Amino acid sequence: MGNDLAAGRDTAIELAGLTKDYGNVRAVQDLTLRVRAGEIYGFLGRNGAGKTTTIRMILGLITPTAGRVSIFGRELRKDRVAGLSSIGYLVESAAAYPNLTVRENLEIHRRLLGASPDTVEELIESQHLEAYRDRRAGRLSLGNKQRLGLARAFLGWPRILVLDEPANGLDPAGIVEIRGLLLRLSRDRGVTVFLSSHILGEISQLADRIGIIHQGRLIEEIGSAQAARARSSEIEIAVSDPTRAARALAADLGLFAIAGAGPGSLRVTCDQARAADIARAMVAAGVDLLRLCPASEDLELHFMRLTGASS
Repeated sequence: MGNDLAAGRDTAIELAGLTKDYGNVRAVQDLTLRVRAGEIYGFLGRNGAGKTTTIRMILGLITPTAGRVSIFGRELRKDRVAGLSSIGYLVESAAAYPNLTVRENLEIHRRLLGASPDTVEELIESQHLEAYRDRRAGRLSLGNKQRLGLARAFLGWPRILVLDEPANGLDPAGIVEIRGLLLRLSRDRGVTVFLSSHILGEISQLADRIGIIHQGRLIEEIGSAQAARARSSEIEIAVSDPTRAARALAADLGLFAIAGAGPGSLRVTCDQARAADIARAMVAAGVDLLRLCPASEDLELHFMRLTGASS
């Protein structure tokens, strides 16, 4: 029992067998994962994969068909108020009262949370909304509405942030600012961040771990360092005869090759130090070597390959 209590303290979010049905459609199926306290967890998936449905179940906005959600070891279904009190969130699009000003929107939410009065001005400044503090939310640009939504999520500096597409509508400078803020919150304050985004480059720079959901199932979960190591252990070549080249690599070097991204391209799983051996093997086999370089599959290509997304 003591180990279970320790695991509860170390785990900020736990999903166990989480399933959600809408009639005959199963949006999320048997989803199980743990997000450690203080880490940034990137949650990726194509449109309709089940990302937002999962986030809504984490926040108690919809009820799971089966399975459970636990926040710091407390099952959400049994202790909803205690669980959600530690979470700040932004889901899909920033919500605000359109006829109230930026400051009034934040002040209402601050009072609901019982946060310090100083927090409102602090967040207005951190999100660069000073010039808009007295503007009605309904008259804000998309980017500033998103900044207001983020300020609302950060009110009270919660222990967990659940953010669905937080960079939506932000310009490049705003995206960099949010990245820096989330990294500081995680590293300096131990805030747990559960982050869904279509900007896969941002996920790769932010996340300690990445989960990929497809058709309602978690199909892969990797650490960012693991992904970087995997990319550095492949070489891509372009040759005049891929079939003969693949046979030569297997017979002479014991290396396995798969089709690469372009015509005549092969991807070879091996250390970069084997590049010279590969070049010699192609010459010996009478195959023209047109290109040889480290493979450069970024997170976006990896995601597309896993989920079968078209380019």
